[in-house]
Order: sequence, then C-alpha cells, then structure tokens
Amino acid sequence: MTAYSESISSRDYKRLCELIYRYAGINLGTERKIMLEVRIKRRLRALDIPSYGAYCDYLFGHQGMKEELIHLIDVVTTNKTDFFREAGHFDYLLQNTLPEFVERSANARPFVIWSAGCSTGEEPYTMSIVLNEFAQTHLGFRFRILASDISNTVLAEAESGIYSETEIEPVAPHLRRKYFMRSRDKSQARVRVVPELRRQVEFRRLNFMDADYQMLEKADAVFCRNVIIYFDRPTQERILQKISNCLLVGGHMFVGHAETLHDMALPLTPLAPAIYRRTHV
Repeated sequence: MTAYSESISSRDYKRLCELIYRYAGINLGTERKIMLEVRIKRRLRALDIPSYGAYCDYLFGHQGMKEELIHLIDVVTTNKTDFFREAGHFDYLLQNTLPEFVERSANARPFVIWSAGCSTGEEPYTMSIVLNEFAQTHLGFRFRILASDISNTVLAEAESGIYSETEIEPVAPHLRRKYFMRSRDKSQARVRVVPELRRQVEFRRLNFMDADYQMLEKADAVFCRNVIIYFDRPTQERILQKISNCLLVGGHMFVGHAETLHDMALPLTPLAPAIYRRTHV
C-alpha cells in the first residue's frame, strides 16, 4: 500500500490553487495546503498514483485536463447542508413569498424556485416538502424546483434521495412519515425520499464561473445559501449578479446568514435577515 508521505510542493500548490480559482472561482489562499493534500489523497488512491507530484504531472497534461479536472473539483468543494437548515427562511417562504406569488399570478403559471448550490439535496427536498404542504391548502398552485451544483458526486447522491435517519431528524415527525420511506433492511437505518418528491426536483450540473447559466425561465425565488463564502469578494459580486439576472423582478433571493451583500452593486433590496427582493432590471 502506498504511503503518500510526500507533501505537495509549493510550486504545485500554487498551480493547483490557480487552476481551481480559474475554473471554479474557489480561492484556497495560502493556508489550506494540508486540507488540499488530504482531499487529493483520495484521487491518488483511486488512480493508483504514487505521489502528489506525479498527480500534478497527470492533471496538467492534456488527458488530465479532459478527464481529471472535474474529479479534482469534486474533492475540493465543501458540501455541508441539512434539511430545514436556517429554518426561518422556509417560514418566510411559506408565510410571505408564496402568498405574494399566488396573489400576483392567480396560479396562471407555476412558481419556480432554484436551489443554487444544492449539495446532496437536503435543501431542494425541503423546498419540495414545503411547497407540497402549501399546495394542499391552495387549490391550483403548481411549482417547479431547479437544483444545481458543480459536483457530479453530490448531484448523484442528491438524485438518489437516500439519507440516514439521523440526517432527517430536523424534519417534523409527521412530515418524515409522509415524505420518506424506511429501508426494508432495519439494520441500515436509512430512508429514501418518496418518488413523488424526487420527481419534482430537476437536478443539473452548473459551474458558477460559467458566463451564462442558461436558465430556460427566470425564478420566483432563489436559495443561494452558504455558497458564496468560498469565493473572494469580486467573484461573489459577479456570481450574485448572474444569479440576480435569473430572478424575476419582485422575486426573492435567500442567502446564508453568514453572508453579506453590503456595498455590492446588485439589483436587490433587503427584506429580512439574509432575504432580498429583486427590484429592477
């Protein structure tokens, strides 16, 4: 078994940081070398490559740029999320955003909501639960849920809709019984999102660094929470401008409570903590 005792050289670390920043917008800085070594070690094992230097030689070659770059981004990206995370946002969606939409549109079209940076799927499935519950008391209400992430690995997990019983603890007991199926193998302590909810979420890969997000229709609400903290300030503003362009005027943008849009030139007006309205074109 290979020990992988060497470290990433300063030269290779710089090259990796520049590549990751250029492709994915993620700024690792100078202090995350050990973190990067730990994460890349997974790829060394998978590819049976004996050293970080050999890995970089492969990655920066023609074949590596075609085949390995996407796997590097997968291991570098951080994917932490929960069902009903920052639950106040879902309360606001239910009590303010959705009633406003129904009053404004009279159910002439579906409500479109986008989970931008959906990770392993807990956020869009939470949206689906909330929207299904709302639809049961509002005849004619329809919706579409879009969910995107840069990582193919987490998108595959999200599409499967399989979670541990511990992971669904934030979901109210009556909603767990309604929207999750328990594994037939009781020793697994696993559940799966019911097929109806899985069908309601459209997952696709999206890189925030792309010039055009190619949204077929603009959204009424966007959740982009605890995502932009991984980018530097100029990149944050560029990303949020492109996301705002995908939001209908009057639509709502939800960001993480640790994120600030202060002093950014964006067409957004604050409504509540970490909640904004798209105000103009």
